[in-house]
Amino acid sequence: MEINYTSASTTEELMQILSIQQMNLRSSVTATEMAREGFVTVEHSLELLTKMNNAFPHTIAKHKGKVVGYALSMTQDFKDDISVLRPMFTEIEKNHLQNYITMGQICVAKTHRKQGVFRGLYAAMKKIAFPIYTSIITEVDATNSRSLSAHYAIGFTKICTYRSLGQDWELISLRTS
Repeated sequence: MEINYTSASTTEELMQILSIQQMNLRSSVTATEMAREGFVTVEHSLELLTKMNNAFPHTIAKHKGKVVGYALSMTQDFKDDISVLRPMFTEIEKNHLQNYITMGQICVAKTHRKQGVFRGLYAAMKKIAFPIYTSIITEVDATNSRSLSAHYAIGFTKICTYRSLGQDWELISLRTS
């Protein structure tokens, strides 16, 4: 199966990202699916997703012209636009981290999981981000063991664990060089 990795550039691609996101929100999956497959926490609007993409492009995986996975890029300029992510940026500041791009959310369509797409998305994102940024930083809900395992398997390292909005989060980083 041929998967192409690239930067999002059209409204249609952004709408396909939102469609995958809707199917994988914590509120859209069963407890069994959450434990086995993971989930996403934040729901974006097309307007915000477009603004984020214009600041630094999202990385997408496409199969037969259709988006089957994405890794959202979020510059520091958006730290106040998504309330659930504000504590993450506070932790980044507390840890004196610099020269990074934030991966705002990563998700692979259910039809394309366990085929290397997650790894491919991060490999492509690293190429796009380097040499502009020296690291990719993200946070993962500490109960999302599927996502944490996948991130650690490709080289992310833990910066810290913190509590926000009644749950624990792991702040993690991946070097781009």
